[in-house]
Amino acid sequence: MAEHSVKPKMGFGRIALYAFITYCCLYYLLPLTVMLFNSIKDLNELKSGNLLAFPHTVTFEPWVKAWNSACTGVTCDGLKGYFWNSVSFVVPAVLISALIGAFNGYVLTMWRFRGSDALFMALMLGCFIPFQAILLPMAQTLGVLGIANSVAGLIFVHVVYGIAFTTLFFRNYYVTIPDELVKAARIDGAGFFTIFRRIVLPLSGPIIVVTVIWQFTQIWNDFLFGVVFSSGERQPITVALNNLVNTSTGVKEYNVDMAAAVIAALPTLFVYVVAGKYFVRGLTAGAVKG
Repeated sequence: MAEHSVKPKMGFGRIALYAFITYCCLYYLLPLTVMLFNSIKDLNELKSGNLLAFPHTVTFEPWVKAWNSACTGVTCDGLKGYFWNSVSFVVPAVLISALIGAFNGYVLTMWRFRGSDALFMALMLGCFIPFQAILLPMAQTLGVLGIANSVAGLIFVHVVYGIAFTTLFFRNYYVTIPDELVKAARIDGAGFFTIFRRIVLPLSGPIIVVTVIWQFTQIWNDFLFGVVFSSGERQPITVALNNLVNTSTGVKEYNVDMAAAVIAALPTLFVYVVAGKYFVRGLTAGAVKG
């Protein structure tokens, strides 16, 4: 006899819960919705109408201007150059910090040595050091290395600051991998790097997704390091967006400002839409050992 699935009853409590969740979602999405609506409005309609109203006529001219010709201070070349500046250092910084974190987690979990716990605790302190505390020593370090005010310097800064977080993610995930896998590989003659490359990394898919999403979001949205360790045409899009919004020359075009804000947020929104469900899966994958 076929089994029939029992559907949960839609009682008042469940309906109230769904209604509350829906309200929270709509409330959370309201700022983004307002920016999107007003970024496709004509400036005259924006000044004379309601910010929460639907646009009467849709125009993408504010987006084109924000990308190509909006003024960010004394230059009026739009955000396109700064957008690619961010891409040029965010992608390498994410990949390098994730790889180093994976290697550190592997060593601290499966090749334990005297003082490994103390080293791990020291790395964890890096998660609690505020950005402001490292500005001066990091500036001095970049000067000594000869990479101040450069893309390489921004990559170095974000890799160094991100290692503590990436190590924490990978180490907590790797403790869930059965020790027997590594022991069997050692018996078969596999060495340190072979085990890492052929056994550990192929099992690291969920936590790699978590780390990449975390690092990409943190680095792309960073403003402080960008404004301190870069200048002029080398600045990231977050700094350029701030300069665009605060530019006081000419008519204040709020639709262009909102279009620029959405452009700056699009990469992180895209990452979360595409891989957001894997972020939660990756976090919970390392929650239970066994």
